[in-house]
Amino acid sequence: SLSLEPEPTLHSDTPAPRRLPGEARIRVHQAGVCDTDLQLARGYMGFKGVPGHEFVGEVVEADSEHLVGQRVVGDINAGCGECADCLSEHLAGHHCSRRSVLGILGRSGAFAEELCLPERCLVTVPLGVRDEAAVFAEPLAAALHVLDELPQGFRAADTLAAPAVGLGDGKLGLLIAAALAGSGLHVALIGHHESKLALLPQLCEPSRVRGHLEQELDSDPRLVEALAGAPLVVEATGSANALQRAFTLVRPRGTIVLKTTVADPLSLDLAPVVINELKLVGSRCGDMRRAIAVLERGDVVPHPLIQARYPLQQADKALEHAGRRGVLKVLIEHLAS
Repeated sequence: SLSLEPEPTLHSDTPAPRRLPGEARIRVHQAGVCDTDLQLARGYMGFKGVPGHEFVGEVVEADSEHLVGQRVVGDINAGCGECADCLSEHLAGHHCSRRSVLGILGRSGAFAEELCLPERCLVTVPLGVRDEAAVFAEPLAAALHVLDELPQGFRAADTLAAPAVGLGDGKLGLLIAAALAGSGLHVALIGHHESKLALLPQLCEPSRVRGHLEQELDSDPRLVEALAGAPLVVEATGSANALQRAFTLVRPRGTIVLKTTVADPLSLDLAPVVINELKLVGSRCGDMRRAIAVLERGDVVPHPLIQARYPLQQADKALEHAGRRGVLKVLIEHLAS
């Protein structure tokens, strides 16, 4: 079970955050529990405060009157808005040295009745996108950000001979596989749970994605041969063993994208990176507008990942449930939606 030390603030009577000029005050409808939230509860980054960064809600107060009453999701990175990083369309303030990060660094998060974010971080949610889909916008944006790490000139057809490979069938791994397949790539997802891999056809175009149990790789050399030479491998397990697996599957001069953060350090042999001239890339947050557009088109349908729902008053139970082995998405619901 999950040990909440240092214990996050998870109570519905938490004082409302103070809205600063240029920010919007948002009443949270739904919030998703992410593995990062669980790592924070275990002490990652020395976190204390209100966690939660996956949300959909309604603007109740803002300097810009047109935002009031709008359903929104938000980029979790609240940069200063003035530096070169913040003014760059590509960087979008994600690495601003003065940024706060919703529910992670210096800013109260979504496991409360209300939160505040700069208006520039907000993306309105179209009527056709329900709350149970919009709450996935932040992790979906992170999943789609993998596409930004592909080499120039890369095409979906480049995954016909050898598919892109995803490692890990947890919440993020499944969403990454769906995001890549929904973008036209052919994807093989390797995991430990047949029941989770069976969800893939519900999440995206089924003809572009296949799931394989990791034990199949250990017992079927033909499968290894079919997957080896992958132009792209995405690691979403946080395991050193998975990284070693990635080194065996990616083609020379291929790309490995790392998507997970863990509290404990990893130890591994990086010689294959040098020998095979691999591109090893860390990847974090993505474009929220792109994620909402994908949800509106229906290229990715994330709600089959929802496994449990809890009211805000039981947020501590929601985190405990989310911390159980094998659990997919747990939602904290604030209002009927």
